[in-house]
Amino acid sequence: MSNRIKIEDNYYISATSTYADSRVFVLNNADTFGVFDLWGDINLIGKEAQGIYHAGTRFVSELEFKVNGERPVLLSSAIREENDILHADLTNVDVIINGEITLIKGSIHISRIKFIKNGMCHEKITLINYNRSAHELNFSFSIDADFKDIFEIRGIKRENRGETVQINKNLEKFTFTYLGLDNISRKTEFTFFPLPDNSIGSELNYKVVLQPLIAFELSYSISFEIGSKSIKTEQMDFYNCYKQLNIQLEKEKKQIAGITTENGFFNHWINRSRVDLISLIAHTPHGRYPYAGIPWYNTAFGRDGIITALEVLWVYPDIAKGVLFYLAQTQSKSTNYYQDSEPGKIFHETREGEMAELGEVPFKLYYGTVDATPLFIVLAGAYYKRTNDLETIKKIWKNIEAALAWIEKYGDLDGDGFVEYQHHSEQGLYNQGWKDSYDSVSHKNGDLANSPIALCEVQAYVFDAKKNASFLANALGFQALSNKLNEEAELLKKKFNEAFWDEELQCFVLALDGNKEPCRVKSSNVGHCLFSGIVNQEYVMPLVNTLFAKEMFSQWGIRTLSSEEVRYNPMSYHNGSVWPHDNALIAFGLARYGLQKEALKILSSFYQATMYIDLQRLPELFCGFERQFGEGPIAYPVACSPQAWAVGALYMLLQACIKIDINAIEKRVTFHKPVLPDFIHRIEIDNLTLGSEVAAIRLQKQIVETESSDVTIMVIKKPADWEIVIIK
Repeated sequence: MSNRIKIEDNYYISATSTYADSRVFVLNNADTFGVFDLWGDINLIGKEAQGIYHAGTRFVSELEFKVNGERPVLLSSAIREENDILHADLTNVDVIINGEITLIKGSIHISRIKFIKNGMCHEKITLINYNRSAHELNFSFSIDADFKDIFEIRGIKRENRGETVQINKNLEKFTFTYLGLDNISRKTEFTFFPLPDNSIGSELNYKVVLQPLIAFELSYSISFEIGSKSIKTEQMDFYNCYKQLNIQLEKEKKQIAGITTENGFFNHWINRSRVDLISLIAHTPHGRYPYAGIPWYNTAFGRDGIITALEVLWVYPDIAKGVLFYLAQTQSKSTNYYQDSEPGKIFHETREGEMAELGEVPFKLYYGTVDATPLFIVLAGAYYKRTNDLETIKKIWKNIEAALAWIEKYGDLDGDGFVEYQHHSEQGLYNQGWKDSYDSVSHKNGDLANSPIALCEVQAYVFDAKKNASFLANALGFQALSNKLNEEAELLKKKFNEAFWDEELQCFVLALDGNKEPCRVKSSNVGHCLFSGIVNQEYVMPLVNTLFAKEMFSQWGIRTLSSEEVRYNPMSYHNGSVWPHDNALIAFGLARYGLQKEALKILSSFYQATMYIDLQRLPELFCGFERQFGEGPIAYPVACSPQAWAVGALYMLLQACIKIDINAIEKRVTFHKPVLPDFIHRIEIDNLTLGSEVAAIRLQKQIVETESSDVTIMVIKKPADWEIVIIK
């Protein structure tokens, strides 16, 4: 039976394809990631997602290490603090020959160290015999490659697929070769050192005599090939690869501003977020781009990339530059309904793999998103203010103009001044905001909204886009255009507050449907209106009170949908769950309106959540159940982890609380009424890029007893022509 559930959402991720039903470890590096069990093996049980994936395909579906035909005993296993190494410690089971124990359990220590780098997987296994006698043991690796497309793993059943056309059992290079229906060959190559003694089927065997206290090492590498393109980028042995991995990691870490406090748990959360972000960054021909998340979204997404870049802009502005160039190069130039594309539109996602190549899914380059286009302009404006890099803006100005033209010509489908969406591709997404589940937009009675749909946050993004485009046009000397865009933004703000505010709900409605009927439900979408600054001042506090009411605020964060709504389900993807990035944008919006203490509530709730979450890694989302004393948030079974905009959420949450504003044009850093939570009394920020130099700044509470304590700033280092300002 297929594990796909036939509902209106074609791309629902079936919970039977989960990798959360048994604890696993994830290693990832740009286009390649692996999902391993606690032993460091790939051992598929049922329909799990374990495996090593590259470019949208599972290239390794089995990799199991055994001693004398038995799985070793697990002692412990963990991902290294730097998120790059999986280390598992194992030992032997009792070795029984002719009914007698010839080697007792716990005599052989087995150390496994595994990492992924530059499109290859490397592992070293070290065995040490702590028995006083020498012992002959047999070791084996069972390996396989099913070359399943990631959409098959997610639950989509295929009637036909390609076939494995060759298994090369040469002990020097054990390979699997698959020819897809797209007529593209994909190959997995295993290289072992020392060479195995023999192979039986796809099992490789060693026979070794272990002398007392003498280490025996074996290592292997796995590389991939797609068509004539070999992914193998290095021929180094394990130790050199490991050395290069550490050098590369340290280099990447220096790109991001360092943040430390006196709180070890918070420092761990910050470090986890930093190394997770690094692991998700792909180095593309256009610059750095954060891939969306592991395992389902390990590719470039337009909206996700933009929001991640905005979240980390103050500590890592180079990400934004890469995202802007990448999106400019992939901006649509034509109308294609299968792709949901129109001229000037920014893409939703891009995919590799057999199903995308064949068009079985429309996501090879898919444009079914209504908000990535205005957000592209928002990011451009924010990047310019952060860096004063006008040359980059000049290079993408035509793309910004094309995005503005898309908003006017294609975004406003009915000419009412609001931007709507209506999908064209039958295989595409019905809903095209960030909540793109089929049931994410509904009316008070639970009925689903008919399209075209004008989401509240999309109007806010368009307002913000026009404000930023006005700012950029002014910088480029286009004064008339700047004035026009500013006037359009103010008119949209007026119309929006009149049409979307609901006095009875005390918040904005979620959307206007195709009949211009308001979707009168309370949702987290309205918080994004604060982020963009479209909210009239008189509506701010009523809106904030609604967001923090019990039915919206679970004490772990703000829910996507109020618990009072008909479609509320705390275990749903978008109708009651809690998303870190969603809350980070809301927190930033709160600070925009001077409500840093309210933003602090969100930061504190997520900090407390991380105390219960493995690795202190915020996942894509978790369930929206009310917080229970002594218990952590309830996991969503198929949430991506790590996921880029969940990783970046911490940086934006912290930015909101200390309200740091970096204006590179005026060469000024401003802290506006910063606040610190009760679990942090001191924050030190170093390696903060300001122009071509860096700064180091310390924030310190003068009185440590309460959250409202005064915060002072100490400038440790700064460029001579920059000023640091604190407004109390």
